[in-house]
Amino acid sequence: MSRKLPNCGISSLRIGAMSSARGALMTIAIPFAFGMMPAQGAERSGESIAKEVCAACHKTGEKGAPVIGDKDAWAKRKAQGLSKLSQHALEGIRNMPSHGGNAGLSSTDLERAITYMVNQSGGRWTEPVNKAVPGKARTGAQLVKAKCGDCHLTGANGAPKIGDRDAWVNRVSGGLDKVIASGIHGRGAMPPRGGMADITDAEMRAAVVYMFTESTAPKKK
Repeated sequence: MSRKLPNCGISSLRIGAMSSARGALMTIAIPFAFGMMPAQGAERSGESIAKEVCAACHKTGEKGAPVIGDKDAWAKRKAQGLSKLSQHALEGIRNMPSHGGNAGLSSTDLERAITYMVNQSGGRWTEPVNKAVPGKARTGAQLVKAKCGDCHLTGANGAPKIGDRDAWVNRVSGGLDKVIASGIHGRGAMPPRGGMADITDAEMRAAVVYMFTESTAPKKK
């Protein structure tokens, strides 16, 4: 039985916490290569992109590419998080050319392909949506109910439990942005973006702020 989440507004966040939350989370900005052709046609799934483009090397291990299905090889990549792997794919790394050798692939295409390969190799990531056409932003409460609460309502896997004031104050003491970055890139048992690869940076901030607020706001009498 799911636990009902209390309503909460951002306005209840303490002034001290808001000051630590100022400043945008640093994100990786990678310019597209000159002459790059935009992706054409309907959006493709990670599976179709991986089979069409990535499998040329990742099916056989050519040029040192981690083979799809090799859990040990992909565990090291998975630990880096989707954002870092996407950066490598966009820029190119070692023997892999930028954009996986296909300039028509968008950042979302690459993220989907990476997610597919990770999942075929022991991962449980959620395939990203098209960031160029974002849907309506979800609230922190909605995200916690949909996914974050799986661990943060119970404290599973060492997650700071919602309502545990000391645990959340300790997490945020180093800066709210660091906590949000950990949520985006993954930390410990928590996968990148909390296991929801389609969660935006802004939504991750909303989820973290919601959980922090629920754990530190003065109790109503």
